[in-house]
Amino acid sequence: MENARPILEQIFHSAVAAANPYQAVLRHCADIRFLYNKGNFQRLLVIGFGKASPSMAKAVEESLGDILETGVIVTKYGHGEPGKEGKIRVFEAGHPIPDENGQRTAELITDLVGRADERTLVVTLISGGGSALFVSPHPLISLAEKQKTTDLLLKAGADIHELNTVRKHLSRVKGGRLAETIRPATDISLILSDVIGDRLDVIASGPTAPDPTTYRDALDVLATYRLLNTVPESVVELLLGGENGRLPETPKPGNPLFHKVTNRIIGSNGTALEAARKKAEGLGLRTEILADTLSGEARETGKWLAHKAVAVKRTAGSGTPLCLISGGETTVTVTGGGKGGRNMELALSFAAEIEGISGITLLSAGTDGTDGPTDAAGAVVDGRTAGRGRAMGLNPEAYIRNNDSYSFFERTGELFITGPTGTNVMDMQLILVGADGDQRQDG
Repeated sequence: MENARPILEQIFHSAVAAANPYQAVLRHCADIRFLYNKGNFQRLLVIGFGKASPSMAKAVEESLGDILETGVIVTKYGHGEPGKEGKIRVFEAGHPIPDENGQRTAELITDLVGRADERTLVVTLISGGGSALFVSPHPLISLAEKQKTTDLLLKAGADIHELNTVRKHLSRVKGGRLAETIRPATDISLILSDVIGDRLDVIASGPTAPDPTTYRDALDVLATYRLLNTVPESVVELLLGGENGRLPETPKPGNPLFHKVTNRIIGSNGTALEAARKKAEGLGLRTEILADTLSGEARETGKWLAHKAVAVKRTAGSGTPLCLISGGETTVTVTGGGKGGRNMELALSFAAEIEGISGITLLSAGTDGTDGPTDAAGAVVDGRTAGRGRAMGLNPEAYIRNNDSYSFFERTGELFITGPTGTNVMDMQLILVGADGDQRQDG
């Protein structure tokens, strides 16, 4: 195999296609119609939030348009379908930092379902990014204060579980509170998972799921990252008020309000990894899934993957190339002022670790087509990447320290740009061991 990059791109795109939210929702529309008819419902409403919500909403409208009354969804800027107006209105808002558009759309959503009665069936479409996009701050804090808290947690390297533990306790809709608003209507939530372990209470901060976390847990997260004296004072006061019993907790497991709520996982990172494995084998490669719960600091994970790849190469000999597959979601503790994302930082760390070693190529990318605040999904690197950068006067280690991986790969031509994919099931790393081709892609 003279060129590994096209092979890895084929595998990646096959994996993303397997997690197609449109098809995933279509598979459940017959059940929704049956439930609607069996329950003698008179209204069908659709709400949704997340990067995949436009594709999910399209499936509902095309399949159930004859019984659908109306709907409202919100997605990330650039992920909607311009000019596509139907019964379901599509709005765009800020991610990963929430903004005013997200707040306004959340008000539209809660107003819509807040008027629902017992003869109403609500279909809630949830996908990755929903926590930021569906934003309704607690009355005791402002949107700006919630924005600052989110930004501080992201830069500190908090993982999605920790971040959402705080978000749930600063919100009027997360942590099961949307289910409170929907009551007495019946809700069925179709969920595309973007979190390790597919925990219902973590995906989009669990708006229709019981919340096992507490105000105390949220305070502990802030303490862990030494943010108690950095986040807005009103945030700490709110959390302390909840811990002391002055504010109601989020709805917990066993709460009867969830008797009329059904949460279904319809796609996940595991779906994509299995599709990647099948595609790689179809291309004649040996395969191994290294991990389906990849987490931790991106640069350290990049080193770990590099060591795995080198060890495999030493024992693989000259036989059929091997594709190592992993998925999950790493974090970046931001200490520099550069531009990048967790996949690009992982890839640059990987490249520095395998410098000068032939026959190893990595593609690391977000399945949603975006990595951090950039237009790239990730990057594709090999043993020549670091040396190529050095020849241009670029020091890989310095770019890693400055969290500036995008700028490095923009210069070397190794960015991986797909545009929005319409889905979001975390990140994927594909490593081809045994192919020695030049991976450079100019432009």
